[in-house]
Amino acid sequence: MPRWRWFSAVVFAVILCGVPAAPAAAHDATTKAHAEVTGTGTNVRVVLDLEYDLLMKSAWLYAEAYEAKERAEQLRQLKINHDAVTEYVTRRFEVAYDDKPCAPTTVGDADVRLRGKATFAVLTLAYACAGEAGGTHAISSALFPDAESFVHNTETLVRYELDGTKGSAVLDAKSPTLRIGERHASQQVWEFFLLGAEHLLFGIDHIFFLLALLIGARRLRDVVVTASAFTAAHSITFLLAAMGIVDVPGAIVEPVIAASIIVVAVANLLGREEDKLGKWRLPIVFAFGLVHGLGFAGALDIDESGSWELLLSLLSFNVGIEVTQLVLIAVLFPLLVLLRRTSAARWAVAAMSASIVVVSLYWFFDRIPLPL
Repeated sequence: MPRWRWFSAVVFAVILCGVPAAPAAAHDATTKAHAEVTGTGTNVRVVLDLEYDLLMKSAWLYAEAYEAKERAEQLRQLKINHDAVTEYVTRRFEVAYDDKPCAPTTVGDADVRLRGKATFAVLTLAYACAGEAGGTHAISSALFPDAESFVHNTETLVRYELDGTKGSAVLDAKSPTLRIGERHASQQVWEFFLLGAEHLLFGIDHIFFLLALLIGARRLRDVVVTASAFTAAHSITFLLAAMGIVDVPGAIVEPVIAASIIVVAVANLLGREEDKLGKWRLPIVFAFGLVHGLGFAGALDIDESGSWELLLSLLSFNVGIEVTQLVLIAVLFPLLVLLRRTSAARWAVAAMSASIVVVSLYWFFDRIPLPL
């Protein structure tokens, strides 16, 4: 096989294999549960955010419940299926005090809210713990395990303020329990570093944007300057949004992310000589980087203003994104350089850019919220 065809086949394989991993992917991929745990002594309050349809499926409810799309109907289904939902959640999510299980009860009616394009059920639980003052809490999550076959590799992002300690942690099948005060800062750093790396690797839209930027870069200096502008921009909005200082709805952020990919890829199709972006390329990359930062913050979902005690988690998550981005650049840019040395360079670059435009157009229209 000629060298240019081999490179083209590799690039198209990467693109086609990545498309199903877009944010609009079905539940045969994975999910993240969110838990906010607060309290003192024997009284603990837990607020859980769980994907609505996945929760209703896992509670083994009928299609009418998990296929509900309108907010009013989802709230009605949560109310009439209160017992089944509560039984599932309290069996999979536990709080202990001095190694003794705390008794859970629900508080008020469940609510629903949007996270990106997915609807999440918001459940509030109160745990009554038995024991003497000065004990230690433990939090365990086995929500949406692989055995249920609906999703795999579920992670529960826990934010806690217990026993005079504030922090955050990631619980999964390998490490399902958090004992307050026992996890070291280094473990917290590693957990959120991996979470950031995972988000970039499985966020195919961010990878497409990065690939489109690399296609338009001719020299190593172009790559360094462009990547630095993108990094600086998304780091700014990531931290501001994650701290609750900036709040932009996902219904706006997600379509704009798709549009940013389209703009950069179309600029590549125009060619260097006819590039309409010209000297505006760097400012445009910076502006779109600001939008991508909002998308990264939405994935982590630490959005309470004044949560500076979680700064370590935020920085670790961001560093995970940056390191993974650098690794991808180190792998992809040399391949693109070799591709440009072939006789089919112009055709291959145009084909890659066109493919990115087509997929991103689909994402753009798919992410625009439509009235029910």
